[in-house]
Amino acid sequence: MEYKSERHRRSIRLKGYDYTSPGAYFVTICTYAQQSLFEEPTLKEIVEQTWHGQQGRYPNVSLDAFIVMPNHIHFIIWLNVGAPLAGAHEANQTTRAGASPAPTLGEVVGTFKSTVATEWLKRLGQNAPYRSGRVWQRNYYERVIRDEDELNRIREYIHLNPLQWEFDRENPHRVTSREYQRQWNWLEGNERGAARAVRCLPLNRRNIVERA
Repeated sequence: MEYKSERHRRSIRLKGYDYTSPGAYFVTICTYAQQSLFEEPTLKEIVEQTWHGQQGRYPNVSLDAFIVMPNHIHFIIWLNVGAPLAGAHEANQTTRAGASPAPTLGEVVGTFKSTVATEWLKRLGQNAPYRSGRVWQRNYYERVIRDEDELNRIREYIHLNPLQWEFDRENPHRVTSREYQRQWNWLEGNERGAARAVRCLPLNRRNIVERA
C-alpha cells in the first residue's frame, strides 16, 4: 500500500530569518514512512560517514552533537563559523573574491540527504531494505538555538535519545511518559508562538564543540 501522508514535526522556520546567519541550529531528519532503516548497520554507517564528511565539504560549517536513531537523526550544526555576528547578512551578500559563500541551512541539509540516498543505492541497489524507493521524509525540522543554556539542553537531549527511545515521539510504539514530556515537550512539541524575534546564539570557541 502506498504511504499517503507524512507525519512530521512542525518546522519553526522563522519568517524573514536569514538561515545563513552565524549560529547553532538543531535539526531532525526522519526516514520515509517512519521506517526503521537505520537498524541496518550498513545504512547507519553511511549516515555517520556522510555526517563527518560535511566538515570537509563546508569549511565554514562546524559539526556538534549528532545521533542516529532507528528512524531519524538529530544533530547540531554551526553555520558561517568565523564570520562576525554583526553585519553577517551583508557580508554574505558580498563574498570576497575566491572565498566560498556561506551555505544556507537548507542547502546543507539537502546535500546531506541527497548524498546519503545516493550512497545507499550505490552500495545496496535492489537489496535496499525498503520498497518505496524513497529514503527520507520530504521535510525536516529545524530550530534556531537561542542561548547557551538551550544549546547544552539540546546536547543532553541528543546524548540521552537512545536511552529514551521508548518515549520518543518518532517511535511508532512509544510509551507515554509524563516525566519525559515535562522535560522535553518544549523541544519535541509544536512550540506554539515560537516564531518570535530571535537573536541567534553568538559564535565563540567556548560554545562550539568539535566532534570527531
